[in-house]
Amino acid sequence: MIKTLDITKGETEGLYNFLSSAITPRPIALVSTIDKDGRMNLAPFSFFNVFSVNPPILVFSPVKSGRFGTNKHTLENILEVKECVIGLVTEDTAQQVSLASCSFEKGVNEFKKAGFTEVKSDLITPSRIKESPVNFECKVNDIVVLGEEGGAGNLVIAEILKMHIDENILDNEGNIDPFNLNIVCRHGDNWYGKTTKDSLYEIAKPISKMGMGIDNLPENIKNSEILTGSDLAILASAEEIPEKTISENNFSETEKHKQAKSLLSEGKSEEAWQTLL
Repeated sequence: MIKTLDITKGETEGLYNFLSSAITPRPIALVSTIDKDGRMNLAPFSFFNVFSVNPPILVFSPVKSGRFGTNKHTLENILEVKECVIGLVTEDTAQQVSLASCSFEKGVNEFKKAGFTEVKSDLITPSRIKESPVNFECKVNDIVVLGEEGGAGNLVIAEILKMHIDENILDNEGNIDPFNLNIVCRHGDNWYGKTTKDSLYEIAKPISKMGMGIDNLPENIKNSEILTGSDLAILASAEEIPEKTISENNFSETEKHKQAKSLLSEGKSEEAWQTLL
């Protein structure tokens, strides 16, 4: 059975929960803003991502209250002072970030409520977040209003002016190490995700070559009852079918596919190919 929601027919009951639970994992932006009277605000948003590198653009979306149809204080501040700091959220700060998401009255400083430390920014007025391993000082280029009813988003298009990175999260080559970063992500309801050895894995995808595609695999491999779509995709990432370099084995077709599957799970795609040829 398939559950469907026909939005065109007004079938929107539970839509927010379905969307926020299905579109996951989502990174979390911890956004620092200031109003025209100099009052600080700090709030998290999981409708957030990077959308451009040149210029460097981050976008997050404060959604109107579904109950009251009112705007977030973050959005009201940005309409007054078109600047913001966006910090990243780690496992160490997730509980504080959750506390900062409470609907405090306008003018309340969530830095103080949630126990975060303000750090003066270099180029803009809102404060950086000392506890965030990465802070982006941004100017707001545009706000795209997506609707006027409760639940409508407002896309805040923020251009990064300056990026601050805690060197403790860098590896020996100077790149951000995902395990040192220890970022958390948002799922639906009360669920969050964290960075662990089990939750991360690598998929090699050299951009200098073009994979042959699953459609060009030999029929006996493409129609295998043992190799999954993921297995086939790894094999099909080769530019062409390799030449056989090892002597013929006496394994049955089924045994070859089982052995190849095992090798692919270990990241040994070349050995898997030789087993299958």
